[in-house]
Amino acid sequence: MSEPGPLRPPRHPVDRRCVLWWRLRAIVSIAPLFVMCIVALVVGGEWWGGLVRVLAAVLMLLLIAYAVVMPMVRFRIHRWEITDEAVYTKSGWLTQQWRIAPLSRIQTVDSTRGPLRQLLGLSSVTVTTASAAGSIDISALDRELAAEVVQYLTRTTQATPEDGT
Repeated sequence: MSEPGPLRPPRHPVDRRCVLWWRLRAIVSIAPLFVMCIVALVVGGEWWGGLVRVLAAVLMLLLIAYAVVMPMVRFRIHRWEITDEAVYTKSGWLTQQWRIAPLSRIQTVDSTRGPLRQLLGLSSVTVTTASAAGSIDISALDRELAAEVVQYLTRTTQATPEDGT
């Protein structure tokens, strides 16, 4: 049996437009809490004096920092690569995940584009394997590149003699 090469991170970054996609998703997810902070700033003086206003202002700053910083950190971490043997992904931002799926274990390959990703020209590729850990996602690829990846993986897995289980 030959020795595998050195374990290294996947080589390819996701598309740069993903930063905007992740930022917009973050803004939508924090919007209700942000509105509650604004309400607390407006009426907070009637309750516990200035404490509510201070806490609301601090929370608003943290929410803004999250929406600004998190997408940039994720962009630096998210990577993907497809070799003749496997699909490699690295993702996350606080908790990072590194996934490797041998091509012989792939069962399905899907491409997903929600409305926001369609607007930005992005797609995600989902590779489902026989693993109990679930599917592998290559997030935020250029739409045309994602289509090429899906075609390549489909051709390659069809040519693989094993059955993906």
